[in-house]
Amino acid sequence: MGIIWSLIVGAIIGVIAGAITGKGNSMGWIANIVAGLVGSALGQALFGNWGPSLAGMALVPSIIGAVILVLIVSFFLSRSK
Repeated sequence: MGIIWSLIVGAIIGVIAGAITGKGNSMGWIANIVAGLVGSALGQALFGNWGPSLAGMALVPSIIGAVILVLIVSFFLSRSK
């Protein structure tokens, strides 16, 4: 059950990051989950574990990390076209 909970929270973080950056409509739900989980790891590595936590992920650093990840990936994908 812990893995499913982490995927759900990762998807929510990915959706929030997509909404903040304006890139959420072009991402699918799998990309939202990946962006949320990888962005969570990135954000917690860069900013630590502060703020409220859900499913083992500190929400504020996770959202910031996911926003950074979405911006970087969309920058490189837009340059390749």
